[in-house]
Amino acid sequence: MRTLVIFSILFCSLAAFGQQVINDSISIDTKYREDQFYFNVTYNLVSDVPSNVNLRGLSGGIGFGFIRDIPFNKRRNVGIGIGAGLAYNRYGQNLFIGEGQNETSIFTVLDANANVDINRFTVTTLEAPIELRWRSSNAEKYKFWRVYTGLRIGYSYYYRSTFTQENNKVIQTDISEFQPLSVTPTLSFGFNKINFFASYTLSPFFKDAQTNLAKEVGFRPIKLGFIFYIL
Repeated sequence: MRTLVIFSILFCSLAAFGQQVINDSISIDTKYREDQFYFNVTYNLVSDVPSNVNLRGLSGGIGFGFIRDIPFNKRRNVGIGIGAGLAYNRYGQNLFIGEGQNETSIFTVLDANANVDINRFTVTTLEAPIELRWRSSNAEKYKFWRVYTGLRIGYSYYYRSTFTQENNKVIQTDISEFQPLSVTPTLSFGFNKINFFASYTLSPFFKDAQTNLAKEVGFRPIKLGFIFYIL
């Protein structure tokens, strides 16, 4: 019995020592950051266009990039994020964009019964996200709630308007009214990796553009969808 007691005490002492070694070997990063890769997918709407301009066909976008996290407070759950990314967006609609004989742009709202195979406008944009960030995370908690809001400053280095119908195809990549710089407020919120995403572009795609009926065409996108954050 005495041998059993001594063995038990020795075993418990070794177990406690081992547990202490294990616990001491786990270091908590008190300076952690939520640096993240992101990927967003959206359904695209259009505002600031004549009332009879409607979406047709596929209208959506994807974007991806990286955001560096800069916490403000001791808990490190409030901060700002600064990053860089790339976005591709497509707008299928009934607004024809072409060019006249004197190289002036033509904006025409197509009739609902027009026989059109493809009429879309695509844009590829370099983006610089700037976010104010709140989350319920800590150094040991990797699944958390978040609310991020801010701006994406963009430069659209490539755009293309494509119109096709039987025996007719028009591709336009030089539109004088197009404005490559954009400012887009954004909001994302959710839990863990999957979050809702919304944005509204303040800067219109086109400046001083009018349809053949003298209706102004600004073309400001509204995007609704999801954004995925990967640590």
